[in-house]
Amino acid sequence: MDTEPTEVIVLGAIRQGKKNFGKIQKATNIKPDELEGILSRLEKLGHIMVVTKKSWFGARIEIMITDKGSNELDNRLFEARERWGQMQQLYQKKDKNGLKDMMDGNRSFLPMMMFFGIMDIMMFSMMFSMMGATMTDYVPAESVPEGFDTGDAGGDAGSDMGDVGVDNGFGGGDFDFGF
Repeated sequence: MDTEPTEVIVLGAIRQGKKNFGKIQKATNIKPDELEGILSRLEKLGHIMVVTKKSWFGARIEIMITDKGSNELDNRLFEARERWGQMQQLYQKKDKNGLKDMMDGNRSFLPMMMFFGIMDIMMFSMMFSMMGATMTDYVPAESVPEGFDTGDAGGDAGSDMGDVGVDNGFGGGDFDFGF
């Protein structure tokens, strides 16, 4: 099967227990209209099924992954792990051009690798540094993990940060030894 990386991310979110549209959308950060199209394609492929359940508050729609969808997800994750292994080998060999070509050819896989935690973010960051690139050259900003420095913050590199609230673990210097 040729499922797109965003479809694989959605399958993963469903398998992780996100069973309704809102939870899937929140977990994947995919725009609602795009997510609707992805869910429709996955249903046509037989990777998911929509189940209507009755509850106290009326009908509730749940999205379930099928065995076929689960197998597809496993295959795609295996493939992504292999690609990550190849990228690591190229980095360790210091093959800058080979790594750049590999990353260029796998741009669509990178957000998927990040979503599933396949890649080591520190090594990924070092790969960009070796190539002289930033993460946002390859990964859309909305797919970058929260709090991760993408290398293109745009601030004044020479500015004084002032007091950033670091107390080095001593609580501002007034500690008691207990004597």
